[in-house]
Amino acid sequence: MFDVVIIGAGVIGGMIARTLSAYDLKLCIAEKENDVAMGATKANSAIVHAGFDAKPGSLKAKLNVRGSELMPQIAEELGVKYDNNGSLVIGFSEADREIIKALYERGCTNGVKGLKIVEKDELKKLEPNLSENVLCALYAPTGAITCPYELTIAAIGNAMDNGAQLELNFEVKEICEKDGYYEVRSDKKVLQTKYIINAAGLYSDKIAAMVGDTSFTVHPRRGEYILLDKECGNLVSHTIFRTPSKMGKGILVTPTVDGNLLTGPTSVDIKDKEDTSTTAVGFDNIIRQAKENVPDIPYNKTITSFCGLRAVGSTGDFIMNAPKPGFINAAGIESPGLSSAPAIAEYAAELLKEQGAVLLPKESYHPIREAQHAFREAGIEEKNEMIKKDKSFGKIVCRCEAITEGEILRAIRTNPGARDLDGVKRRTRAQMGRCQGGFCSPQIVELLSKELGIPYEAVTKSGEGSYINIGKTKEV
Repeated sequence: MFDVVIIGAGVIGGMIARTLSAYDLKLCIAEKENDVAMGATKANSAIVHAGFDAKPGSLKAKLNVRGSELMPQIAEELGVKYDNNGSLVIGFSEADREIIKALYERGCTNGVKGLKIVEKDELKKLEPNLSENVLCALYAPTGAITCPYELTIAAIGNAMDNGAQLELNFEVKEICEKDGYYEVRSDKKVLQTKYIINAAGLYSDKIAAMVGDTSFTVHPRRGEYILLDKECGNLVSHTIFRTPSKMGKGILVTPTVDGNLLTGPTSVDIKDKEDTSTTAVGFDNIIRQAKENVPDIPYNKTITSFCGLRAVGSTGDFIMNAPKPGFINAAGIESPGLSSAPAIAEYAAELLKEQGAVLLPKESYHPIREAQHAFREAGIEEKNEMIKKDKSFGKIVCRCEAITEGEILRAIRTNPGARDLDGVKRRTRAQMGRCQGGFCSPQIVELLSKELGIPYEAVTKSGEGSYINIGKTKEV
């Protein structure tokens, strides 16, 4: 019997698990995919928003500002990359200026610190590569960037190190109410628990309906992105937004914590919760709008593109409540969900207390997790010392990103361990460079095969059905 089962292993479920692992609770995280961070978490803008956009008084506003304040310490404890680069909302007209003034007032009401409106001369000093047509901008110095899947992997890993259990490939098919507890059922397994926290992202409405809560729906909003080579990472230093619309914050241009340049996302409401296809129309819109902001973006340096789906709730705000005793929703968590995640976790813990859970601090709780990118950021002498202790760190597997065999092995062995090629990619950046895995994939497949004790051809790209090899060449 678990005390709490968290359904969904994205950044919301991950941060909730990490927060609750500080207490004497028997925890389980149930995830339908082959890895964590597989939904909206793996494909978004990676922005830690300052909190000026959300409607004052809303959960989005309250939790965004609090989450943004918590994020630096959490990133440090979890060894996750975090860059307080600041953000700019740029305007090109007097109409834009009025929107920027309104955002400034809204941000001040929400409690965002350091906001100011900057005029063209100061703006061009901050970002010389902006369009000559800019007039002004809202400057938010507390805006930041991080890596959403690195944060999620680290949070869940830290929760597991503190005793939480992770159930992958566990798609919830049914929730049954018993006398004082719930049964959470997949096709193959049943989890018994006193409390459930629904953090199932796009499917949170489906999970809620399993206990009779049909008070909200969630639909997907497609967001396409174009990622450019590290050669372009210094084109801007801040995250550049346009004035927002009802569909979102528009096409942004931002550096990433790994040194690339990211542009996007599009914003299109769709029906299919699994449709992560990209479109020529979407890319045309990204390129056109991004170049209006920063004219000299060299799209011939593009290394990849992708699409993420945001979980848009029907209420217009985050949905955090307890519709039934022992059942808590953390649903409809769209942007600024990543920014709000630490505060959402705090809020979920408070809701759990209100439901009668006893949260006693765990004496053995350890909040620190070693940075998984420590080797590649170490100096030459430090690297040599690490190689002396473990020779696998002296063998480069991914040449584009200079990722070693030792880092890949650690990714497979460390909670939550990588189980497929994409899992290794998200943990190490191997396959994320210019060749996109063209050279290193066979070696990574071999390492996965040996470490997991499975045949070479049984290794997948991203879980069941995504096989890469059908057999050995000489046997075909």
